Amino acid sequence: MRFERLVIEAEGRTCTLELHPRLTVVAGVGPLERDGLIAELQGALSGGRSGLHLEVVDDGGRRLAVARPAAARSRVVDVDGLVEVTDAFRADDGGVDLLAPSGLDRATARRRLRFGATDLTSASLGAALVRRLAAADPQELWAAADTVSATDEALRTEAEALGSAPEDVTMVEQVEARHGRAQAAQARHERFRKVTLALSALCGAGAVGAVLLDARLAALVSVFVALLAMLISVVTRGRLERARRAERTALAGVGASSYLGFHLQRVNGMLSDEAGRRRLLVAAETNHRALARWREVAGDVSVEWARERREEVAAAARVRIDITTHATLANDPAEADDDATTDLARMLVGRLAELRRLGGGAESYPLLLDDPFAAIGRTAKPALLELLSHTSGAPQLVYLTDDEDVASWARLEALTGALSVIEPAATVAAPAANRR
Repeated sequence: MRFERLVIEAEGRTCTLELHPRLTVVAGVGPLERDGLIAELQGALSGGRSGLHLEVVDDGGRRLAVARPAAARSRVVDVDGLVEVTDAFRADDGGVDLLAPSGLDRATARRRLRFGATDLTSASLGAALVRRLAAADPQELWAAADTVSATDEALRTEAEALGSAPEDVTMVEQVEARHGRAQAAQARHERFRKVTLALSALCGAGAVGAVLLDARLAALVSVFVALLAMLISVVTRGRLERARRAERTALAGVGASSYLGFHLQRVNGMLSDEAGRRRLLVAAETNHRALARWREVAGDVSVEWARERREEVAAAARVRIDITTHATLANDPAEADDDATTDLARMLVGRLAELRRLGGGAESYPLLLDDPFAAIGRTAKPALLELLSHTSGAPQLVYLTDDEDVASWARLEALTGALSVIEPAATVAAPAANRR
């Protein structure tokens, strides 16, 4: 859904705002004016006062007019079909609510439809991960992700052909690894046990001989060595017990009580097809290599998490490049790696994506930008404005600001038809200048 026209009637005066389908910049409005205008735009969608009228186009191309006359009930009219459709948008309180078909409550919608400078909070783990992904070579990053997905699917296909699952391969490897560690601990303990028994026997005999020869120091040394040998045996025994417990835990995870039972249940049962087993192991190894390559490029980030935020990563990468370019041209490298700016870009793109599917319906809603770039430096700001220009239209954007940098950029962009600029201060000042 996008705004076409907002008409505000108050105290005998009428104000009309014609809004661009992609991006409208309302310039020269301070914080109080922005709060008031955003409240009117949000109220026009849901629960507005009398005298607040709105024309919109829904995502299906249907033009709707919302009329809220002072002395009559509010109505919604399908302009093209010349038919009243108020009942489809009737709220519980009897008013008109264009958000109702999407199942949105007014409080949630008003919070999500507004984006300002305060939405840029301190960097979170998600922001740091997106920055890391944005810093990677995009071709290598997404090629690695595609390879992981393809090998995951191949592994799943081979596993299902054997009546198994990819997780079974991991469990098999875990059981085998823990069994191997247990066997190694067993062999090490046996070696130390034999050595310590022999050493203890020698030390005991030496201690007896030293006592008989009245060599007390030699006797004490023999006893100390014997005790040390026993301590080493105890330590190796403890390590063996821990390895066995780990093996039993892994076996319990696959429903087996012993390593032999595990082989009977898994290898000779589920994986009895030797050719299929080899294919499964090859697929698992290929998948491991793909995951290793992904970690080399992206770090400790899951492929699924990155894919869900691919648009945010692309936006952050594009903004990073633009910031660097502008900083180089302005000879101001201090802002070339502004994490706050890339965080803002990520959050903005995330909010845009959310508004395309906000609520339970298929309708999108406009985003009202409350001067979100107010605290951004002049070097980084053009990159973010270009990001807005590229992403506007899906959904529609209304940018309210008193930032002259934004207004100057918007006036130039308006010449191309990509957006429109509304400057209330200039409109009011013009008649006064003409009178003089």
